[in-house]
Amino acid sequence: MTFAIRAAGIADAGAIAHVHVESWRTTYAGIVPDAYLAGLDEILRARLWREWLESQALVFVAEWDGRVVGFAHGGENREPLEQCDAELYAIYLLKDAQKRGIGEALLRMMASALLERNFRSMAVWVLEQNRSRGFYEKTGAHMAMSKVIEIGGAKLMEVAYAWGDLKALAKLA
Repeated sequence: MTFAIRAAGIADAGAIAHVHVESWRTTYAGIVPDAYLAGLDEILRARLWREWLESQALVFVAEWDGRVVGFAHGGENREPLEQCDAELYAIYLLKDAQKRGIGEALLRMMASALLERNFRSMAVWVLEQNRSRGFYEKTGAHMAMSKVIEIGGAKLMEVAYAWGDLKALAKLA
């Protein structure tokens, strides 16, 4: 199995939207209300991704056998968290692309790109019930804090993981 990680372009908006919507439906089934997941709209999401990509957002895609199977989106921290100055806004993979090293490769690429932009550390917010939380711990993140958020009318606990050293994360192998 060979996969490649590359910077996303505007032409990737539709593929990223597909991964975003499908991964939400598989990852958050039984966690986020079914009606909310059913209402996710790939066309609307593709428009949003085009806007983000046009604004020079830091986005990487993972390609496997010629198709986009995952993405990572990051940048400046949106809210203060410990000593983190950067944030991983999203990292998602299609179910069949998980547990193959693709997520780690996306994470390393994001860490490297953030280092080039003079960031030193990174946080990510994750739903507490997300079964993939162990991925963050395995890559060296520690739980930093939690908060309650609302998605589709449901109150859910969200936890923040932090990586204190992007250099170490970029070299993860």
